[in-house]
Amino acid sequence: MARAVIVTVGNELLSGDVENTNGSWLGRRLAALGVEVVLIAVVADDIDRVASFVREQAAAVDVVVVTGGLGGTPDDVTREAIAAAFGVGQAEIPDVADRLRARFSGDPEYAARWAWLPEGSRPLEIPNGGAPGFVIGNVYVFPGLPAEMEAMFETVAAEIRAGEPIAAWRRTYRTTESRIAGVLEEAASRHPGVLVGSYPSFADGVAEVEVVVKSADPDALAAAAGWIEPALARATVART
Repeated sequence: MARAVIVTVGNELLSGDVENTNGSWLGRRLAALGVEVVLIAVVADDIDRVASFVREQAAAVDVVVVTGGLGGTPDDVTREAIAAAFGVGQAEIPDVADRLRARFSGDPEYAARWAWLPEGSRPLEIPNGGAPGFVIGNVYVFPGLPAEMEAMFETVAAEIRAGEPIAAWRRTYRTTESRIAGVLEEAASRHPGVLVGSYPSFADGVAEVEVVVKSADPDALAAAAGWIEPALARATVART
């Protein structure tokens, strides 16, 4: 199965000033494309840190998805960082610059800065979007604004797709993890081709656990779900 790393760039994410919704959205979307996400990272707006991290991850996995840092303010350093990661310079993409100037006629030269991309990269644009994203090697770079990132991602989703979607079976039980830990352990042992997770919550005096089984193999998922559902039913009472 293809593996991916998601890199979200921004001091505002590290400080908690902005929720990292891009990381969560991309994790779900890549799973639907049959790509296993092995790491989601937040990296500061620092050229050297972004460059070294992306360089390391690009050599280790099939796809690296980067979001954020493509605007024109001093803390937007992702274009420079990705160029450094690949050991290349930056060059203006003339047709992209022209479209940006036309789209942002109030300050055309400010917008045109966004067209300085790493040499050898392929620009990614969306209608009415701001800063373009780009692809270089196995690294896909998108803006940080969620609406623009999501729309731009869809323009390359087909080429990122790597197989069957990673599907899930999930149920929520009114119980505690300690009561069903043995069932979860046995499920993982009996069905090593699936991922078994449990996510507890406690609200209004009620303990609940959501149990999730995931796999890109429909037969393996069906077999695991077929075993774990009655086993959990014997241990507790299903809510949904």
